[in-house]
Amino acid sequence: MLLNRFLKIYALTLFILAVANSAAGQNDGAPIPILWEKTSISKRDLFAGPGGNEMKPDMSRIELIKEEKGGHNKKYRIKDGSGHVWVAKLGREAQPETAAVRLIWGLGYKSEINYLVPKLTIPGKGTFANVRLEARPENVKRLDEWKWKDNPFVGTKELQGLKMMMVFMSNWDVLDLQNQILEVNGQHHYIVSDLGSTFGRLGNNNLPLFYRIGRKVGSPKHFEKTRFIKAVDDDELKVAYKGKNRSLFKHFTVGQGRWLLGLLRQLSDAQIRDAFRAANYSQADVATYTKTVKRKIRELEIAVSGKNAVNYEK
Repeated sequence: MLLNRFLKIYALTLFILAVANSAAGQNDGAPIPILWEKTSISKRDLFAGPGGNEMKPDMSRIELIKEEKGGHNKKYRIKDGSGHVWVAKLGREAQPETAAVRLIWGLGYKSEINYLVPKLTIPGKGTFANVRLEARPENVKRLDEWKWKDNPFVGTKELQGLKMMMVFMSNWDVLDLQNQILEVNGQHHYIVSDLGSTFGRLGNNNLPLFYRIGRKVGSPKHFEKTRFIKAVDDDELKVAYKGKNRSLFKHFTVGQGRWLLGLLRQLSDAQIRDAFRAANYSQADVATYTKTVKRKIRELEIAVSGKNAVNYEK
């Protein structure tokens, strides 16, 4: 009896271990989801951006592949002189998106690889000024969109920090369809793929449909007048956001704000300037943007300093 009982327990133990090992084996090789990772922020080159100097497009020869469908801006898929494939975005969003990618990437968030080309001739289509080229590397697989309210990072300081940065940059087009998962070397990079509606200003109000009135993209003089922090009350930071999907921009804690501030503080003035220089803004516009970014960092600094019930809209 005792031997039979021992054998049954032994067999059950082996079964449990086999199931556990099988489950572990199924997870081996599963892509790791990454939104943000710690990096040496002060050493990042915000002029070259996430692609560095190595990925810069070769403009010696441009080949048109096709016109890209979807979105509000004209886009073309092209191949450069080195055989690398890019999506060329024309129009007013090209410059702000180039700067926004560099600022986000500079803080450690995963991002696209892009560059701003001051002048680009696309065979059969014409010559265009200030064109954003976004890389389509062969080793990167573009998967589905990810949702702001349903993803592996919900509730984390990293996701909250990214949402705060959308307000920081006055991004009025914060939608799930602008997000993308990239499969890169066994990892799933969760990125905001479209950051074109930034560095201008949000709408004038929160009324349905009418919230669109007054929105601007890539306008230094309008961005200069925007705010980041609306108020801080006890442990909650209230950001100055107007527009669609306002529920995304609530319930930020002072601790989450301090974490983001710790990243932003590591950016030098030169790095901030470089992000906008890379977008081919004029010297005056670069100065305006840099001054405003620094002022918004200061807003956050004051907000998390421990003062309660501070209203920044007075």
